[in-house]
Amino acid sequence: MAAPAARLPRVLSVAVLVNLVVQVGIVITGGWVRLTGSGLGCPTWPECVPGSFTPVTEQEEGLRAAIEFGNRLLTFVVALAAVAVVVLLWRHRRRLLGYGLAVLLGTVAQAVIGGFTVLLGLHPATVAVHFLVSAGLIAVSAALVLRVREPDGPGQRLLPRPLRALLAGLVVTGAATLVLGTVVTGSGPHSGDAEVPIRFDLDFAAVSVLHAEAVVLFVGLLLGLLAGLHAVSAPRRLLGRTWLLLGVTLAQGGVGWLQYFTGLPRALVSLHMLGACLLVVALVAVVLATRERGPRTPDLAPRRSTAGELVGS
Repeated sequence: MAAPAARLPRVLSVAVLVNLVVQVGIVITGGWVRLTGSGLGCPTWPECVPGSFTPVTEQEEGLRAAIEFGNRLLTFVVALAAVAVVVLLWRHRRRLLGYGLAVLLGTVAQAVIGGFTVLLGLHPATVAVHFLVSAGLIAVSAALVLRVREPDGPGQRLLPRPLRALLAGLVVTGAATLVLGTVVTGSGPHSGDAEVPIRFDLDFAAVSVLHAEAVVLFVGLLLGLLAGLHAVSAPRRLLGRTWLLLGVTLAQGGVGWLQYFTGLPRALVSLHMLGACLLVVALVAVVLATRERGPRTPDLAPRRSTAGELVGS
């Protein structure tokens, strides 16, 4: 059993959770900027239009400008949440300060990347980087939510080497799946600019199939990990989080197939983006559950019968 963590100030617990929520939220609102073709509603940066940081009444874009400008304003909310986390970690859990600083600096970098995305006319490569950095920030924010409730100090590995290798492959495949998802987006009808509906010169059906195959590989590795975890009688927390990851993955895959065969309706695409964020959170939760912070216990190993044969749980 892990040693109990020092009492966690409620304000810190709330702050790290709010930080995670707003990091996910700005991805969803950014998705609506793209889905409504409002990516160039504010055609310049850091100003919205030349000579004004806000939309002006003379702008023809109207609603598109308001949507894009509103998403820009949310960046300040995300930054304030990150600053609050850094301040509270400095006061209460300094060993985790690196997580908070990573989120804060990443949020600042995201604002700059967003600016270049606008200045480069929503080039799909910059749009992809913009999302992938957000996925990284969500991963760090999720890790912070979980780590802040645990004791400080290094963790003891719970898994034998073969399962650690399987988990590493799962993480790499998950990252590759996200990257391929951005390629699919950049090749499809929701690239963010109503005047340029398809940005990557790639076959949309072909890259969609490649993305789906990566998902199938991810599910296969995840099922293998689950089988291995049951074989070594993994802790209930780790098993529960891994089953949850499988549920999120299957739901996300189902939404992906449904949106593809129904012509990519906006609501399903937005739900798919939320699913991607939740999948990142669930995967981080599994990775963190493979370490135990507290008194050392032997690494998990497959149980054996008296005859020396492996026995599953």
